[in-house]
Amino acid sequence: MSVSAEQAKVLKSTAPILAQYGNTITTTFYQNMLREHPDLNDIFSTPNQLNGHQPRALAGALYAYVTHLDDLGALSPEIELICHKHASLSIQPSQYEIVGTYLLAAMKQILGDACTPEILEAWTVGYWALANVFIKREEGLYASAGQWRTWQPFRIARKVKESSEITSFYLSPVEESIKPLPSFSPGQYISIQTKVPELGHLQSRQYSLSDAPNPDYYRISVKREQGLDMDSHGAPLHPGYISNILHDEKNEGDMLEVTHPFGDFFLDPQEEGAEEMKTPVILISAGVGLTPMVSIVNSLVQRGSRRPISWLHAARSSRVRAFTTHVTSLAEQNSNINVQLFNKIVEQDEVEGKDFHFQGRMDLGKLDEERDLCLWNSSTHYYVCGPEGFMVDIEDKLKSYGVAGDRVHMERFGTGGIPEA
Repeated sequence: MSVSAEQAKVLKSTAPILAQYGNTITTTFYQNMLREHPDLNDIFSTPNQLNGHQPRALAGALYAYVTHLDDLGALSPEIELICHKHASLSIQPSQYEIVGTYLLAAMKQILGDACTPEILEAWTVGYWALANVFIKREEGLYASAGQWRTWQPFRIARKVKESSEITSFYLSPVEESIKPLPSFSPGQYISIQTKVPELGHLQSRQYSLSDAPNPDYYRISVKREQGLDMDSHGAPLHPGYISNILHDEKNEGDMLEVTHPFGDFFLDPQEEGAEEMKTPVILISAGVGLTPMVSIVNSLVQRGSRRPISWLHAARSSRVRAFTTHVTSLAEQNSNINVQLFNKIVEQDEVEGKDFHFQGRMDLGKLDEERDLCLWNSSTHYYVCGPEGFMVDIEDKLKSYGVAGDRVHMERFGTGGIPEA
C-alpha cells in the first residue's frame, strides 16, 4: 500500500504536532508496548528507555519522515544505519505489527480528538509504507548473512586486558554450521546478548569488531562504562549493564549470544583497485572509538596494502588508551603507516614524541596537512569514530579544509548507532 497524494498532504500537516508532542507520543508508545509485551525488553536497551534517548530518537525519525515525504532519498543514510542495527538485533517482520499497533494507539491516546480519522488513516498507511522499506532492506541484509539469521552461542576463548578501561574478548562459535566464521568489512560490529540479573531480562549491545577478519574468532574490545548521566531525565545512576558484566562476571569459557556482523560504517579492502591502492586512509578516533580503526588498519596490513594510512587518536591518558604498542609497532614495520597521539592528561615520566605527540584535545590544526591529513589528495577518505561532540568538531574542521562530505565517514554511537553502555 502506497501513500496517496491526499494522505501525504495529511501526513505533512502533522509535522507541527510531532514537533510539539512527538516525544510524549513515543514515550507513551514504549511504555505501553513494553508493559504489555515484556519480552520486547530483551530487544530494547533499558538505559536508552530510562534516559529518554530511544523515545527522542523515534520522535525525531517520525518528524524527519513527514518532512521528507517528497524526497525520502534524503533519509537513505539514516534508513541504512537503522536497518543494519535492526538486522544485528534479529528484528523480524512480525514485530513491525506490534510496533505499528502501539505507535498508532499512542498517537490517539496523546492527541485525543485532534487525531482525526483522516490523520489516523494517513499515519496507518504512512507507517506501513515506511515499515515495508525497512523490512525489504533488512531481508536483503539477512540474505547476505546466509543461514546465520539469528542469535548463535559463542564461547569466550580469551579475555585480554588492553588498558585500565578496555578489555578484549575473543569469541569463538559453538555451532559447526557457522564455522569457519564469515568474514566482515572492517569497521562493522556484532551484537552480543546476555541476561542482566538486576533487570530480570536479556539485554543486547553492539560492539565494533576490533581485529581483522579471522575464521576462528571475532574480537570485541569493550570499555567499562560508568553508567547513566544523573542529569539525563532523572535516570537512575548505575554502572553500564553489559560492559560491567563483561568486565566483572564473564570469563574465559563463558557463553554469550552473538549475531552476524553488520554495520554501515566500514572500509572494504576487497574493493581495492589500482586507483584505490593509492588513496590515503585517515583514521580519526577518540576513546574507545579506536576499536573499528584497529580493525581497519589490521585488515589493510593483513592484505599487504600500501595505501598511506594515518591513525590520529585522542585519549584521556595513556593509561586508558588501548592498542598503542600494537599500532605503533605496525607503523615501525610499515612505512605507509603514520601514528599521531593526543593525550588530554600527560602521565608522570611520559615522553613527548614517544608516549604521545600532542597534549590536550585533538586539534587537526596542529597536524601536518600533507603527512598526517593527506589534504594534497582529493580522494583521501576520513573515518571518524568517538563521542558525538568530537565527531561533529572533526567533521566541521575537515569541511573547513574543503573535504567533501562523501569522503567523511562517521560511526554514530547512541540509539541510532552503537550504544555506549
